[in-house]
Amino acid sequence: MARPLDHAKRAQLLADVVGYIAEHGLADLSLRPLAAELGTSSRMLIYYFGTKEELLVQALATQHPGFSSLFSGISDRDGLRAGLEELWTSTTRGESSVSTKILLQVMGVASVQRGPFADFATSAIHTLIDAVADAMVRCGISTRHSRDSATVAVSGLRGILLDRLVTGDAARTDRSASRLIEHVVAE
Repeated sequence: MARPLDHAKRAQLLADVVGYIAEHGLADLSLRPLAAELGTSSRMLIYYFGTKEELLVQALATQHPGFSSLFSGISDRDGLRAGLEELWTSTTRGESSVSTKILLQVMGVASVQRGPFADFATSAIHTLIDAVADAMVRCGISTRHSRDSATVAVSGLRGILLDRLVTGDAARTDRSASRLIEHVVAE
């Protein structure tokens, strides 16, 4: 008879996997080194999660940042500007920065292979774009253009963030993010 899952241990493993991905990256992730780092075996990881892909998807799901909530009560352009600035700050300096780094890795993998991360990445993209577009409509930005403008804001900030992570140039990327935010809010 199989023993029941230890849900506390499972939750701890998911948190530890997120830490491992943040430190070692996702591209060359293999179960054996991951398990060794976590103090368990690859067989136990399979027992808890079924497959490596399912383990990663479940770990990533714990990191789905609630950025869309930043835009829920916004009804004017000053609020939109503040929401976009908070989005930028939280992805670069806040506790969400680890989640964002992991999301960028997942998006990179999802862009070259339709695999277990494609749905996760697509959902993350649409959730934030929808939240920003809805806020833009409440601010009086044309419904016809709100999704396009939200895409410019979200994808533009994501691109600037990727630039920052690669180059380490915080001053230039902060200025660029501010310019993008001002452009989007002024539409």
